[in-house]
Amino acid sequence: MRGRNDAGQSKRPIVLCCMMIVCLCLLFLYFSGSNGQAKSTAFEYGTKFSRTLGWGSDDGEDGSEESIFGTGDADDIKPKSFPVCDDRHSELIPCLDRNLIYQMRLKLDLNLMEHYERHCPPPERRFNCLIPPPHVYKVPIKWPKSRDVVWKANIPHTHLAKEKSDQNWMVEAGEKIKFPGGGTHFHHGADKYISNIANMLNFKDNNINNEGMLRTVLDVGCGVASFGGYLLSSNVIAMSLAPNDVHQNQIQFALERGIPAYLGVLGTKRLPYPSRSFELAHCSRCRIDWLQRDGILLLELDRLLRPGGYFAYSSPEAYAQDEEDLRIWKEMSALVERMCWKIAEKRNQTVIWVKPLNNDCYRRRAFGTKPPLCKTGDDPDSVWGVPMEACITPYPEQMEELGWLPGLLD
Repeated sequence: MRGRNDAGQSKRPIVLCCMMIVCLCLLFLYFSGSNGQAKSTAFEYGTKFSRTLGWGSDDGEDGSEESIFGTGDADDIKPKSFPVCDDRHSELIPCLDRNLIYQMRLKLDLNLMEHYERHCPPPERRFNCLIPPPHVYKVPIKWPKSRDVVWKANIPHTHLAKEKSDQNWMVEAGEKIKFPGGGTHFHHGADKYISNIANMLNFKDNNINNEGMLRTVLDVGCGVASFGGYLLSSNVIAMSLAPNDVHQNQIQFALERGIPAYLGVLGTKRLPYPSRSFELAHCSRCRIDWLQRDGILLLELDRLLRPGGYFAYSSPEAYAQDEEDLRIWKEMSALVERMCWKIAEKRNQTVIWVKPLNNDCYRRRAFGTKPPLCKTGDDPDSVWGVPMEACITPYPEQMEELGWLPGLLD
């Protein structure tokens, strides 16, 4: 009897251990199953959505569904491949899909250029596929040669070559597109135009770099960005800005050439740069109404310019003598004067204004002068989706004498 009781007692811990192991296994299978299902759903959502839109199939050879993140355990998932968009989406621009704007019936003010701003679709309407290049796409020509010539096959729209043939923007040459460096305002080349701006500012050797004092430029309404492309040889980097308007693919030409550029517009939202980001802003025949909404677009440039920064403006209003241009020039001159800008130089078709070095001029303005100073709580460096305001961004008190550019104000 003693032997049988000892044997029963010795088996009891083993049975308990087995039961505990079984319980733990069941708990593990339960939780891992639910988590795995959640992960699988999250990972495969984009792929299933792609299939519903006909972007291609990623089914396995046996017809079973396969995640774009590959097969494997939930804890060891490795990316495999993304579906490729249909060819009809080869020119899709994220958050700048004009067809989507019409489909969603967004109420946008065309006069304020809102339709050229970014409007991202809701999650269920977003594409989760790779944008395909043109079928005949070639490896881009390397910089610096690409500044002057690119493959025509890489850019589907070349009507600009004919439309701007008298302005020396670009020329079709067999399988390539050549860029002579011209523009609407600088027929004889961006390099000569840039040297002329440097000469107007009395920069040494007519070098726009000004011995390293001028380094960053914002080119608004840049066309194919020849202005920014030729600045690079002077160790000046320009951000070229243009909308996806009737002159299709201006920015695509710029990017194919290797010139920094992005699709955007001065509309209702701040440009995605903090305050005092640029030493020079430039606009050459950019067809912008700077007087609209109490000068709000010009005030956005003011926010982006450093103390003592310049705005080079080449436009008929600067030199034409007809009644309408004279009216615009008079009102624009009055606006920039109230903004405390001064004329650094005015020559032929170009005027260059300079921004004040500190807040002294703002303090001397009469009470109630418009545009007003921005409110104290306004953050000039907050930019993502922030509406523009028709107000002047003053300098922080602790940096009024810092960051200015030596120039004609010395």
